[in-house]
Amino acid sequence: MFLHFIPMPPPPEGPAREFMTALFLSHYLYVVGALQVVGGVLLFTGRWTPLGLALLGPVIVNILCFHLLMAPAGLPMAIVVSLLALFLLWRYREHFAGLVKNAPTPSALPRQAIATGDAAVNS
Repeated sequence: MFLHFIPMPPPPEGPAREFMTALFLSHYLYVVGALQVVGGVLLFTGRWTPLGLALLGPVIVNILCFHLLMAPAGLPMAIVVSLLALFLLWRYREHFAGLVKNAPTPSALPRQAIATGDAAVNS
């Protein structure tokens, strides 16, 4: 993205070319590239892997959607990258548990908390 040591192939015709052109002209591609570099470095350090996954997750989802909807030729590689990310996400699932926990239901709260609207009241 920044050093151009890997040559980029020309974008395919159609909506994929228009999408890539919009990303390039708006310089949004640099933001995506910076997220990829920072997320990759965080993964390689091993200390901040969950943060790296949090940064790379949306990028990987966008890559998968791009190839699924606009450029199917790259879909196999996008699927491989997505599976590797899912493996790491499963490996570090305890760090993301708070994102999928259910909020307490009113029946789980003490009666006094329901009456006053204060969930912090102890029974």
